[in-house]
Amino acid sequence: MSPGGSPGHDPARLCAHAVLVDILHRRLPLDGVLPSRLDGLAAARDRRFAHRLALTVLRHRGALQAAIAGLLDRPLPAKDLRVQLLLECGLAQLLLLDVPDHAAVDSSVALAGPLRLGRYRALVNAVLRRAQRERGRLRTMLDAPLSALPDWLAGRWTDRFGPDVAGDIARALRAEPPLDISVARDPAGWAARLGGAALAGNTVRRPAGPVAGLDGYEDGHENGGWWVQDAAAALPARLLPIPDDGLVLDLCAAPGGKTAQLAAAGARVVAVDRSAQRLTRLRENLRRLRLEATIVEADAAAWRNDAPAGAILLDAPCSATGTLRRRPDIAWTKTEADIAALARVQAALLVNAAAQLRPGGHLVYAVCSLEAEEGPDRIARLLAEDPALERFPVDAPALDRMALGPMAPALTAEGDVQTLPCHLAAQGGMDGFFIARIRRRG
Repeated sequence: MSPGGSPGHDPARLCAHAVLVDILHRRLPLDGVLPSRLDGLAAARDRRFAHRLALTVLRHRGALQAAIAGLLDRPLPAKDLRVQLLLECGLAQLLLLDVPDHAAVDSSVALAGPLRLGRYRALVNAVLRRAQRERGRLRTMLDAPLSALPDWLAGRWTDRFGPDVAGDIARALRAEPPLDISVARDPAGWAARLGGAALAGNTVRRPAGPVAGLDGYEDGHENGGWWVQDAAAALPARLLPIPDDGLVLDLCAAPGGKTAQLAAAGARVVAVDRSAQRLTRLRENLRRLRLEATIVEADAAAWRNDAPAGAILLDAPCSATGTLRRRPDIAWTKTEADIAALARVQAALLVNAAAQLRPGGHLVYAVCSLEAEEGPDRIARLLAEDPALERFPVDAPALDRMALGPMAPALTAEGDVQTLPCHLAAQGGMDGFFIARIRRRG
């Protein structure tokens, strides 16, 4: 059935529901389940609609849950997640997507059959018919930006950034982000070829869409190749001074965007990661770009280079709460306990990285997180425990040259960088990253 047509066999809506069950029940990552699920749809229109519906539910799920709770006479049993998701999909179509009312309601009721939820048909119909009547009130609920998030995450961001900035962050997470591409050279030329705009720091920004078929995807570095990388994710490598000997240790390197940046800039990169699967992707990316690096499969919290290094990049594993524009599933699959566990991993990685830094050398620490425990708190503890280390603050003019525009709001009082999804909103925004530069005293 087409997204706006009459009910019946409905592969697009079934697919969206299956993606949500995979994520919210089976706890599988969005980027792992979405491509394979979409591949099962024959029609491009169905693939687009399923993709849009699943991400709309994830981006607005907190508000959708609250709205449904107010439309029910009594709560659904906790075990009935599939019914809850069927209602969330229906409500998202009624209030957030350009789906005719009759199609949103009738298709949701019909979908109960193939989902083996036939006994809930009357309930689904009643809830969505009531939602039609109360559309104005419900849309007001959905307009409150922080309502889309889990309470624990909205509370953390409000405490750290204040209610106004937290609201700006939440608004930025609702829109599909653009596609950012790092180019080896000639950003203006690539912008013309890719139908995008050349931004600062060899970044080209274009509308979101499939990647593999874009012009030049198979080109190597010698031909000015490119790779997908959010503008904020490109900053850590740009902020790392490459030493005279050219050696850079890239810790937790896979899948290799920052490795490619450093190698394209002329560095001799040693890329370390403990995941064999992710290192396979790194090798493939370097092969496609015709770039070279020494690749080491090892735990970066324990691995040591043969000699101290003058430049180390540690892009540590983290909660990734700064990337919810692209990965809205993270808000619903991560918990505060995960953040505490990841902070302990980051602490071990930082200590081992700093121990390999030679006098006068620089370490850049980065996480795509908005959580203080994973960012400024980690650096404060590192500096308190090792007096031979000091901050190498980032200055505003240098950051402006590397980013998309004026970046003063992203600079902290200590000279670290904390980008937010709402920064540079007029240019399309950016992911949230915390970045600190550390130097070992000479």
